[in-house]
Amino acid sequence: MLGSDIVRECRQRGLSVDGFDLPEFDITRAEQLEKIVRTTGTIINCAAYTNVDGAQSESELAYRVNAEAVGRLGTLAKQAGAWVLHISTDFVFDGTLDRPYKETDEPNPINEYGRTKLAGEQLLGESGCRHCVIRVEWTYGKAGNNFVKKLIERAKKSKSINVVADQIGSPTATTEAASTICDLLAVEPEGLFHFASAGYVSRYEMAEFIVERAKLDVKVCPCKTSDYPSPAARPLNSRFDCSKIQALLAGPIKRWEEPLERFLRQL
Repeated sequence: MLGSDIVRECRQRGLSVDGFDLPEFDITRAEQLEKIVRTTGTIINCAAYTNVDGAQSESELAYRVNAEAVGRLGTLAKQAGAWVLHISTDFVFDGTLDRPYKETDEPNPINEYGRTKLAGEQLLGESGCRHCVIRVEWTYGKAGNNFVKKLIERAKKSKSINVVADQIGSPTATTEAASTICDLLAVEPEGLFHFASAGYVSRYEMAEFIVERAKLDVKVCPCKTSDYPSPAARPLNSRFDCSKIQALLAGPIKRWEEPLERFLRQL
């Protein structure tokens, strides 16, 4: 999802870029990874096992993709002198903090997906390669399945839908994340950064916005996360403090409403 938009954004800016994805490319295959790394000086890694509930039962596979392969990428990049930009997630936190999360806050993942993503961050750092990690949250885009698309599908099949009102974050279009990432390519910063659209909203409030703008004939009812137990626990607070990455950007990070409304018109 994000990778497709990054490739598109790079090409629109006249940058030379190649995209690699399943089934032709598998990041867990060391020989395939080595072949790619030795031919470039800049690598953006969006590859991930992202099925949050599935990771609970497929933790070994999630670890191979989200952690082991990222560590190997770092080692190869170190040998090749390449810079790596790696995408991570808000799920490295437990969501109990009463303010937006900063890069200096201690991670404490509460599910296997978050644990494997955190392990990937750590192994990349241990590799010693030049790199930066950008954590993103609540992403949606054309190329993949996401909350926005799922909600619209549910709305078409029911007159009433329940949406959790106690999970708070920032809906973030992959097009906005891709634009920010491309801005950073000229700088090649190192370290850890948080990126999300400006402003915070609950999943319920986000759903109401989608229903209103898309003119869907459905009632949105608030509920609690605890009302719908799932294999993987979710952090209730996914708010990011994005001041660190904002300092590297020429313009302000957009609020979440504008990109989401544009995405809905495109759908």
